[in-house]
Amino acid sequence: MAANKVNNMNVPYETFYKPPVLSEEYRNLPDRIGETFTGKTLFMTGASGFLGKVLLEKILRKSPNVKKIYILMRQKKGKNARQRIEELFASPLFNLLKSVHGQKIIDKVLPISGDAEADELAIKESDRQLLASEVDIMIHGAATIRFDEALKKAVLLNTRGTKMMLSLAKEMKHLELFVHISTAYCHLQEKVLYEKPYPPPTDPHKLIERVEMMSEDTVEKRAKEFLGEFPNSYAYTKCLSEGLVVEAMNNGMPCLMLRPSIIIPVWREPLPGWTDNINGPTGLLIGAGKGVIRTMFCDNTGYADFLPVDITINGIFVAIWAYLSQKEHRQSIVHLTSSQEWQVSWQEIIDIGKSIVTTEVPLNGCVWYPGGSMKSNRLLHQICVIFFHMIPAYFLDAIIFLSGNKPCLVKIQDRINKGFEVFEYYANNQWEFRNEYVHVLRKIMNKRERIEYKIDGEDLDIKKYFQDCIMATRIFILKEMPETLPAARRHMRIMYWVDVIAKTLFFVFILYTLSSYSETLRNLFQVFFNIVQYISGLFVIPSSKAKITEL
Repeated sequence: MAANKVNNMNVPYETFYKPPVLSEEYRNLPDRIGETFTGKTLFMTGASGFLGKVLLEKILRKSPNVKKIYILMRQKKGKNARQRIEELFASPLFNLLKSVHGQKIIDKVLPISGDAEADELAIKESDRQLLASEVDIMIHGAATIRFDEALKKAVLLNTRGTKMMLSLAKEMKHLELFVHISTAYCHLQEKVLYEKPYPPPTDPHKLIERVEMMSEDTVEKRAKEFLGEFPNSYAYTKCLSEGLVVEAMNNGMPCLMLRPSIIIPVWREPLPGWTDNINGPTGLLIGAGKGVIRTMFCDNTGYADFLPVDITINGIFVAIWAYLSQKEHRQSIVHLTSSQEWQVSWQEIIDIGKSIVTTEVPLNGCVWYPGGSMKSNRLLHQICVIFFHMIPAYFLDAIIFLSGNKPCLVKIQDRINKGFEVFEYYANNQWEFRNEYVHVLRKIMNKRERIEYKIDGEDLDIKKYFQDCIMATRIFILKEMPETLPAARRHMRIMYWVDVIAKTLFFVFILYTLSSYSETLRNLFQVFFNIVQYISGLFVIPSSKAKITEL
């Protein structure tokens, strides 16, 4: 990857981020936040996920004197926990860390074989005893974030998994803090969400017991009954998880619950635009950039609450520091959200994204020139789905099949349609998340810490940020290297003219059809007039008829 150049610059993409050069005044200020984990032993779950990877990288980079970090890892695809850790650190996300502290820094990370979805976490007794005797801080972030996840799986992983983690935390002799990563989107009945606990929709302990005794099929058949007004299993099970954490708080366990909003790719550090998934607006930009998404049912003036993952991680860092070092125990629920400070409408996202993927950072092999629009009328949207999504997908799949390749576009469209079902709920509803505590935290940070643990978006350039996101997704998700950009731009210009010609031919066809239709009307009217004239002539007296003939 180091040899790949971006925008014809002789600079590897990974090195675009440089740690800020602090003035002498700022360098002389202490980094109290980075010292939070000095000499501490941590236990993390969800470290292999998007948020977890970035959090792990920042802890190691800014707190190199952390004693140990145990991470829960399950076997996956035939790879054991140790192999998965090695694979994890092979990601370019950790290149900056290795350049700053060397390869040896990752030796501080040790796997604990287990599974957050399994009963008792599938952790060996010897490992439980190890964790109980060594761990100072536990950060629980493991969860399924799929909105369409089967309800039983979501309950076992998100809700029962949290219960098991809390049970494990009770065994820890030196526990200073249990950190639970929740979500701002789990109390959807609250249009204004405050930094306080809310009652769960049902008793989480009883629900876990019920679901454990039922088959997955039975749970799915009764899913609507369980979910009630919740739109999906994710919001429901995360809400129940919060109930368990609040219960532990009330029983005296030191807990900090964080509610981030929709987490999106890296803004600045350690790798601008980096992500390991295409959830959220990135997926919309890629789908639109490939020319696959042509219509969405959405209030285009509405907005969602997005937060770059590095700002989220900084918020986690600062909140933990404030709780442990500043003894800010009064606030145990913290919102990591953005909409009170900056808002980007869905229409702005589409407009900015379109300008980038059509001119600056086009994607390889787009099937059509990016276009389309958001619809506020569901019927119009469904008609457009048929004409601009499904019919072209079947047509192009037929061509793909006849060329001897495996059709794929209909399947892609089916996945897009399922994604629309989730997207439409959130895109056509609005929530306000109060985040007053973040403003309190900013005031107690020194000038150096406000730079190195930035928890605001004051100088966020939305277009530049989206450009980084698309470039990083192009490289790390789509595996489209920067040297393919010139060919992609040529292809995009061709698709532009294909789009123009296709639209021109379509309108010519419509005009021709209308013209033909109008000619037919004129002929029918002429026939009708001739018949009327003939009938009228039958009743005209001969002398009058002669005069008419003369005329």
